[in-house]
Amino acid sequence: MPHPLPLTRDAGLAALAAFLDGPGADYAAARNTDRGRGETPTTSALSPYLRRRLVTEEEVARAALHAYGDEGAEKFVSEVFWRTYFKGHLETHPAAWTGYREGRDTARTRLDAEPGLRRIHDRAIAGETGIDGFDAWARQLVEEGWLHNHTRMWFASIWIFTLRLPWELGAAFFIAHLLDGDPASNTLSWRWVAGLHTRGKHYLARRDNIRRYTSEGYDPDGLDEDADSLDEATPPREEPLARADALPAGEVALLLHLDDLNPESLDLGPARVTRIGGLVVHADEAVARVREADTAAMADALARAGAHFGCPAAPVSEGWEEGLPVVTAWAPVGPSADALPEGCLRLRRDWDERAWPRANRGYSRLRSAIPTILHG
Repeated sequence: MPHPLPLTRDAGLAALAAFLDGPGADYAAARNTDRGRGETPTTSALSPYLRRRLVTEEEVARAALHAYGDEGAEKFVSEVFWRTYFKGHLETHPAAWTGYREGRDTARTRLDAEPGLRRIHDRAIAGETGIDGFDAWARQLVEEGWLHNHTRMWFASIWIFTLRLPWELGAAFFIAHLLDGDPASNTLSWRWVAGLHTRGKHYLARRDNIRRYTSEGYDPDGLDEDADSLDEATPPREEPLARADALPAGEVALLLHLDDLNPESLDLGPARVTRIGGLVVHADEAVARVREADTAAMADALARAGAHFGCPAAPVSEGWEEGLPVVTAWAPVGPSADALPEGCLRLRRDWDERAWPRANRGYSRLRSAIPTILHG
């Protein structure tokens, strides 16, 4: 499903309203079905906006509750919380991110040294493997920058267990092209399919499942439906969740980044914003379409922030902060966090403050706390 560019908050709110007024009512029953290109998706397709927090998880969840009530919105809200869970889990297991990047680089070296692996990889990303469904999905990813969530699971499973390609290269292929390519969701979803996130519990794409949930649109044969999960010598260790910083009173410079482009809803306490800068740091692999979306989303956020706070707002440049303390919304593990200036004060949204401490293990712990987070 191609997303309109530029990605803006207004476009995200319109997409949320359209989903709640239409396919959202049937989400629980229909969400696993991929109707194919050109058809109305059975998922919300809000992920490009959520990835950049042009709209936030909290306002999407609360809008669904308002539209459908607790029972009617339960499945959709639970799926929204997976995004929050992955961010919180990567915050407490940052080695999963560094391990992905190291594994990606090692796998790229293997491509140069192993012609057979290179051929399989190149056919996979070109959609020329001969596997029904998989090839179409590879082409759709490159051409549209989006795939249905269930299809992403099938694709990753076939990549890992049938084609026997390094999972890190598949994760890199996704992060390069997905308009919603989120470091936490992408990395940990690939690890989950591989059997590394929940150790020994992997996801195997099965012919009958694909045929059923594509309404017999695809019927792949030759899938390895008996493969063992992957393993790793040292799983990522849990680390304590870092504390947010106290904000100063008085004038500050607000730094925007691609993980939180909703500055109007930030609780800045005693701070008063008088300068705003925008930091755009793309994923290393990101293709031109993704970079364009990132840049446009930042431009939208800067325009909104400048109007909201009544002060200059522009991309960061030398001396943009004019000597003021720099504050920013928390940047989760990923490219933006790596690029934050030294001494930058990081604030955390109340939503994350309540949810992330419950995301250090499996999802069930956070899922059981959803009513408390929403209504507590």
